[in-house]
Amino acid sequence: MAIKIGDKLPAGTLWEFIEEETPGCSIGPNSFKVEDLVRGKRLAIFGLPGAFTPTCSAKHLPGFVAKAQDFKARKIDEIWCISINDAFVMGAWGRDQGAKGKVRMMADGSGLYTKALGLELDLVARGLGVRSIRYSMLVDDGVVKALNVEDGGKFEVSSAEKLLEQAEKVTNFIP
Repeated sequence: MAIKIGDKLPAGTLWEFIEEETPGCSIGPNSFKVEDLVRGKRLAIFGLPGAFTPTCSAKHLPGFVAKAQDFKARKIDEIWCISINDAFVMGAWGRDQGAKGKVRMMADGSGLYTKALGLELDLVARGLGVRSIRYSMLVDDGVVKALNVEDGGKFEVSSAEKLLEQAEKVTNFIP
């Protein structure tokens, strides 16, 4: 069953490629428990079928990179991009798209977290394996406050602009 507004995000692990060593994070892929990362934070999260794919690279991720300051102005602590790719690919794609310091590129290499969300998309017949449905959501302290799930192959409701509009309307996201 797919996640819905009012649900708490499931527990799980996502990976992020870290380029600069910091206390607790080594250079390279690092794993993070979602339940720890979301605690006490307001997040804009979006998922998409894959790194370096046409719509994802031309529209979806660039929209969130371009609007990162607008999200911060609405008291959103972090923006996450989740895709069923490994942390090396997500790190390279983030560098290519100028996401550093704006969007956290969270890898779900095995697709287990996307499956826990109920947002997986079977593209095996097209040679792409299991991927993520395109979506966006606002999350407050681990609870989904707004959710936009695209119909197959579409990019109409999960954009950065749409999520910013919703952030204006969701009571606890108004600055």
